[in-house]
Amino acid sequence: MTVTLEVAEGVGTLRLDRPPMNALDIATQDRLKELAEEATDRDDVRAVVIYGGERVFAAGADIKEMQNMDHPAMVRRSRALQEAFTAVARIPKPVVAAITGYALGGGCELALCADYRIAAENAKLGQPEILLGLIPGAGGTQRLPRLIGPSKAKDLIFTGRQVRADEALAIGLVDRVVPAAEVYEQAHAWAAKLAQGPAIALRAAKESVDTGLEADIDTGLAVERNWFAGLFATEDRERGMRSFVEEGPGKAKFV
Repeated sequence: MTVTLEVAEGVGTLRLDRPPMNALDIATQDRLKELAEEATDRDDVRAVVIYGGERVFAAGADIKEMQNMDHPAMVRRSRALQEAFTAVARIPKPVVAAITGYALGGGCELALCADYRIAAENAKLGQPEILLGLIPGAGGTQRLPRLIGPSKAKDLIFTGRQVRADEALAIGLVDRVVPAAEVYEQAHAWAAKLAQGPAIALRAAKESVDTGLEADIDTGLAVERNWFAGLFATEDRERGMRSFVEEGPGKAKFV
């Protein structure tokens, strides 16, 4: 299998495994979608890590495979390509990308689907599609400017240049830079901590933020308001407030 899902301590690791560079061919895209939907549905998965292994996150699409596709073929395939990445972005649980080595093209776009990105000091990220006479096709023209702003996104997309981890951190493309040997450990720790949190409230927070970014503020506030009120029907809310009153903040154990 080119992608696997392993679960431990409430954390599901979506592991890319297509040596040598984790090129995202059609089979890998379809498998990624399948496992993202599984992670969404499984109650024992409370948070997710996306990981490509110690050497490389994902160096992009399988160019040899794409080279043989004509316009009608890509018209048919492009929707499935985007749907695979959107399935990751819509996992209603905290998702962290553990980025080692290259995260280029589709690899960068996959990292953009996470809620948080931890990169190795030797990581390189970018959208080099323009160098092939193309543009990003798996969400890069949409998710990248929403994350780092339109002008910085256009710089990366127009030039196709790669950025090292320090620049990626400075422009907001990644959220933390750590030694390469610690990337997965720190990503798993981030996810494991959140896996102990209130699952429905975390889902509410993620959906409220993501929906609000795509809508006008009144719509976003309505989504927030409905989730906020709805959480008063949950056992976690009862536990959280009772613990706060009786024991002080940060000591609640959620179900």
